[in-house]
Amino acid sequence: MKKLTTFLSILTTVATLALPVAARNLIAQPDNAFQDQCAQPAKDALYQSFRDNFKTDQAKAYDAAKKYLACPAGEVTEASQKIVDYLTKYIKAYEEGTKKVEYRKKLYNEQKYVEAYALGKEILATEPENLQVLVDLGASGYLVAPLNNASLSAEAVAHAQKALQLLESGKTLEKWEPLASKDVAVAYLNYTIGALTLQQNPDAALKSLIKAAQFETPLKKSPFTYAYIAGAYETGPYAKQSEAYKVCCAGKDETPESKLALANIHQLVDRMIDAYARAVALAGTDTKFTAQKPVWMESLTQYYKFRNDNKTDGLDQVIASVLSKPLPPEPTPLTSLPAAPPSTPSPATGTNGTGTATAPAGAKPNTAPGSTTPAGTKPNTTTSSSTTPATKPAATKPDRPRNRR
Repeated sequence: MKKLTTFLSILTTVATLALPVAARNLIAQPDNAFQDQCAQPAKDALYQSFRDNFKTDQAKAYDAAKKYLACPAGEVTEASQKIVDYLTKYIKAYEEGTKKVEYRKKLYNEQKYVEAYALGKEILATEPENLQVLVDLGASGYLVAPLNNASLSAEAVAHAQKALQLLESGKTLEKWEPLASKDVAVAYLNYTIGALTLQQNPDAALKSLIKAAQFETPLKKSPFTYAYIAGAYETGPYAKQSEAYKVCCAGKDETPESKLALANIHQLVDRMIDAYARAVALAGTDTKFTAQKPVWMESLTQYYKFRNDNKTDGLDQVIASVLSKPLPPEPTPLTSLPAAPPSTPSPATGTNGTGTATAPAGAKPNTAPGSTTPAGTKPNTTTSSSTTPATKPAATKPDRPRNRR
């Protein structure tokens, strides 16, 4: 037995000698090392480090505070409890403040939208009316569209709507950067709402998009803005009125009611012509719009022919002059037919001569003329009426919301 004990002792000694020095020290005195770090002199040093760096290096002060609170409380006195309470409060404030810096960095500098929105959501959970966060996330919301993340898009719309509500109630920001002003913020907030709700609610989206185009911002000079407006008219009021006309009047003798219905449709087509003409004019020769411009031009041509006896005479002049005119508002529904000047020939009505609305010349059956669905998705092929099917708006990727003036 004595020999066995001696043998085991030798084995233990050999094994210990085989360990690295640092490991032997850690095994030999784990309690002493921890106690040294959390002994009162060490804790006092940590608190002093916190005080020294509090104003000059917040990161170091935060690190010292975290290490101090990680130590056992030991004997609790009134003075020590005040320190613990203060450091606890400081750490919470530091972490909240860091989030408010970090989400903007993720949003504006790194374009890491999922991370930015996650941090913003945490802030809004405790500060639901933080206007700065709502404006930042809401005004940048249209940029999340390419991510095809339905929940993120819904959050962006909700942030934009809440921000507009607070701004309309009189709340404001001291600084708008990187937005240039309140007007710029309002424009982009409306643009986010319009762009992200267009497919679900084109009628409401149209109102937001028209508002977005009223302010002097890059949006007013972006062809995508007007392609969206055209798409909102097509998939919203135009699709509805065309379907109603098909049910009540297509293939039947002309009546005052059918003429009035057609006149209201013509108002909408004129707005779509205007919007597509703006998109084409603003695209110009810019290679960024090489893929979209021909699609917009095709739709413009079809609708222009529909309103002008299947002719394109004067279309070039429309494109050349459209930007010198203000964007027309949504048309007011007609309740009676306007009287035609007696000495003026009746303008082209877009009918086939029997009072039945016809599709714009060149429109392909079951294909949305001017369909501008986002890349990678199938075009909308649902025909909504005998005139022209509803189309999806252009996929947009306007400039990021930095230094928007």
